[in-house]
Amino acid sequence: MLRALPRTLSLFRQMSSSASATSSALGQFSTCELSDALIKIGLPHGGHIPDVRRQSIYEGSADQRVCGPAYTVKMVLSSEKDAPRLTEHYVDTAERGSVIVIAAPPLTKNAVWGGLMTAGAQARGALGVIISGRCRDVAEHVAARFPIFARGTSTLGQYPFTRPSAVQVPLKIDAEPAGCDFPSITINPGDFIVADEDGVVCVPANSVAVVIQLAEQGREADARCMEDIKVGLGVQASFKKHRGK
Repeated sequence: MLRALPRTLSLFRQMSSSASATSSALGQFSTCELSDALIKIGLPHGGHIPDVRRQSIYEGSADQRVCGPAYTVKMVLSSEKDAPRLTEHYVDTAERGSVIVIAAPPLTKNAVWGGLMTAGAQARGALGVIISGRCRDVAEHVAARFPIFARGTSTLGQYPFTRPSAVQVPLKIDAEPAGCDFPSITINPGDFIVADEDGVVCVPANSVAVVIQLAEQGREADARCMEDIKVGLGVQASFKKHRGK
């Protein structure tokens, strides 16, 4: 049975049906702490979106920490003529306070996000962008102080390579290259995305409360380990004492 902690109870009181309140509670933890908690509840990927890293690096890195509900965008190859087409640009329908999550087709070399999209996303009140794919116009994102996390960059735009096909649908994201043994992760609209200098984590919306509690317990155990390690107890002994292993 999970042990209720005073700080955890305080976080629960902050949480309500408001996504911003939930984001505030989750955002107090690092992506590493959240991944550890997600492993404990049985998610083999620990919520980790593989190989996606911060691209828009500017002064004041704390500004680039992102936490909010996912607004999902599925990209397809332009050659997929039968795939659905959007009637509006996906940036224009992004929800205020959301984190835009884009899944590009695997191994594509073109960018699916650029400076004009950042301007549109900021105007809509989006918090940042997570791309399983590439971005471009990095200097424009830096100048706008807009957080971009992606697999890499490219000089190529979307046309004629890829196009958006659907929004607010589940996204299945695999590690690249294809065939590696890291488990795929599915991101559903409304799941919570947390991104920082260590990477990007997806917390399922229905698991937020237990993840916060486990992350708090893990943080406290690690703090006790750190104290003992610094005075010479040793890593193995400290882990056994405070982590039980």
